[in-house]
Amino acid sequence: MTTRTPKIAEALREGTARLAASRIDSAASDARILLMHALGTDRTGLLSRAGEAVPAEAAARYAGYLDRRAAHEPVSRILGHREFWSLDFALGPATLDPRPDSETLVEAALAAVPAGRPLRVLDLGTGTGCLLLAVLHDRPGAFGVGVDRSEAAARVARDNAWALGLSGRAAFLVGDWATALAGRFDLVLSNPPYIPEADIAALEPEVREHDPRLALSGGADGLDAYRALAAALPALLAPGGTAVVELGIGQAADVTALFRGAGLDIAGTPHDLAGIARCVIATSR
Repeated sequence: MTTRTPKIAEALREGTARLAASRIDSAASDARILLMHALGTDRTGLLSRAGEAVPAEAAARYAGYLDRRAAHEPVSRILGHREFWSLDFALGPATLDPRPDSETLVEAALAAVPAGRPLRVLDLGTGTGCLLLAVLHDRPGAFGVGVDRSEAAARVARDNAWALGLSGRAAFLVGDWATALAGRFDLVLSNPPYIPEADIAALEPEVREHDPRLALSGGADGLDAYRALAAALPALLAPGGTAVVELGIGQAADVTALFRGAGLDIAGTPHDLAGIARCVIATSR
């Protein structure tokens, strides 16, 4: 942006050009979202005020936002929150940025358990709490526990539960997967780290430089977390219980083999909108 005070429409054009020059594919929509937040308005307000000058304070905020986005920091990180399952989730440096693909897991989980009865839910590697809290939001009779190895992530999840009015039905613990747990659950959820360690360097910078490595790296072959889950799930699932676990691309066969080897039955591997097997549904016998 220039040092003069541009009108809103000009600021949007200049911001879009700045991001496009930095090879941001979503330059126009990102510039619009960032300008809306800098001005404290919505899309309608942005259009209706297009001929107004951008106030100096908002212009400075917008310039800072553009600097960060041009450096490939995700918009959700810049603004500090992300919409998931039509709910608003705060993010933190220790949490994975929820992806729309993970909504496939929530949809599968809700379809796998009947509505209208008490439900005990466990979310392993809870991060923002998005999986657990989305299920609790749609299942008023459910109570859930989220576990994360990061204390900072568990705090973010707890705060999200408060903000969403779900804190009375959610508890968050710090632990290494299921080592601190002794009870059994009707539904277990997990989006584990599944990127092979050697592949992380090739990820887009929005992921590689801004998502916590702890939430990305699945070890040499990407399957370390699934091995831990396969070992833990038989003792965590109530009789007839269901686990729904997210998959990386091409991991369905390996993960289903691990789970079957642990004595679990495989009820399906639902696909996301791109046709990729995105999660595995396993049940206890």
